[in-house]
Amino acid sequence: MRIKIIHARVVTQQIETDCTVYLEGGKICAVGGDLPFDTVLDAAGAYLAPGFIDMHTHGGGGHDFMDGGIAPILEAAKMHLRHGTTSLLATTLSSDLDDLSAALGDIGAAMQASGRLPHILGAHLEGPYFSQAQCGAQDPRYITPPIPSEYEQMLKTFPGVIRRWSFAPELPGAQQFCRRLLECGVIPAIGHTDAVYKDIRQIVDCGCRLVTHFYSGMSGLTRRGGFRTLGAIESTYLFDELCAEIIADGKHLPPELLRLIVKGKGVENLCLVTDSMRGAGMPEGPTLLGSLRDGVPCLIEEGVAKMPDHTSFAGSVATFDRLIRTMRDLAGVSLPDCIRMASTNPARILGLPHKGRIAPGFDADLVLFDDNIRVQAVCIGGGPDTAIYDWR
Repeated sequence: MRIKIIHARVVTQQIETDCTVYLEGGKICAVGGDLPFDTVLDAAGAYLAPGFIDMHTHGGGGHDFMDGGIAPILEAAKMHLRHGTTSLLATTLSSDLDDLSAALGDIGAAMQASGRLPHILGAHLEGPYFSQAQCGAQDPRYITPPIPSEYEQMLKTFPGVIRRWSFAPELPGAQQFCRRLLECGVIPAIGHTDAVYKDIRQIVDCGCRLVTHFYSGMSGLTRRGGFRTLGAIESTYLFDELCAEIIADGKHLPPELLRLIVKGKGVENLCLVTDSMRGAGMPEGPTLLGSLRDGVPCLIEEGVAKMPDHTSFAGSVATFDRLIRTMRDLAGVSLPDCIRMASTNPARILGLPHKGRIAPGFDADLVLFDDNIRVQAVCIGGGPDTAIYDWR
């Protein structure tokens, strides 16, 4: 089916008004001009942007990617689709090897079964190789330094499924682990870490280029024997090679901190992520962080998940449209720069050369939204044709 989208405000490096975009064979085939096409979708002045790419989400719509089976994965993906996410990495939590292996098997199967849902690009393992001091809501029972026999087994068993792995670079064996991930085509990321500057420098020298949920579960400036030592936060600013993901729900990082991060790292080195748990898209009240079998009870309150004692957050309940709205309206970032952090940058980091832009030859992964960033329609391409979900 050949599709013509007319009267759109197309978000590229700037905003092109009253623009026409042509889709055919699951791809964008032209931007601008007047070509004959079968089906016309009138955007009626709404914004048209490349689909959002969520590199870090644990689930949503009442489902976690570790619940077991394919159905919860697909249901969570459907919920995120309604909010503009066209590609995602299904993220796990620290758990035992059997549970992690089962989740990876389910994610691999869901990658083949997702069909018209967001592209499930693979898995992001968040742990279990983390700092006990910075484990946050991760279950401390499973936190451990890298175990070669363990990670080698998972890398061997799930090639093409494991796309990213977050770990603490100060742990024994972390540099060997980082190099092994790169050899296997897996993206290493710094996360839940109590590292100091030398640890970050060494892991950057190993080839690590990504930081997991900047500021959350991460060391800052300390004094040792009277001398100041940079933590992971300051080191992330210092190393231009590092890109950082940010949970822009307005809760994990307040608007003034979001402005500081954009000023310090620049939009070219930032990616928006939901880091959403099962409570995303759900009403406030009791919920679980993690799987139904082994999850930690928590509470959705004031737009964020909290531990029952209210001492810390237990995860985000954000959807991607909320991230864009927060960055534009509260952090003062231009819409083209918001889209760059939501689509273009994640596509580059994940090695997706045909996603993240509206240009000929790119996948027809698109999201249509109004002035308030309310999603009206989503296109999913990349296959032999394009599927359109229209909720206006």
